[in-house]
Amino acid sequence: MHYNRKRNNQKLMRSLALLLTFFAFSLAQAPVVLGAQKSDDQIYNEVREKLANNAIVKGGAINVDVKNGAVTLRGKVAREEQKAKAAKVAKKVKGVTSVTNDLVVENPNLH
Repeated sequence: MHYNRKRNNQKLMRSLALLLTFFAFSLAQAPVVLGAQKSDDQIYNEVREKLANNAIVKGGAINVDVKNGAVTLRGKVAREEQKAKAAKVAKKVKGVTSVTNDLVVENPNLH
């Protein structure tokens, strides 16, 4: 009886080893999704949406370019406040690594 128990334990250990090997191999083949980054297209869409929905920025002619998470804002706005707010809004979007604010304030002396 002691021999059967030892033999069963050996079978169990081999089965566990096989199962762990299979599990480890499966993990190695699976794509890693932890901390998945947003694509430039996703960042572009979110920045555009947030700018369009912001009460201060809304109405400005702002072009957005995204490359590897780096956002560049170009175009014209009516007030300095809009320029600053646009950059702040873009920086808050998850996945944005930097913001270059090339916005031009039209007629800054009139506002």
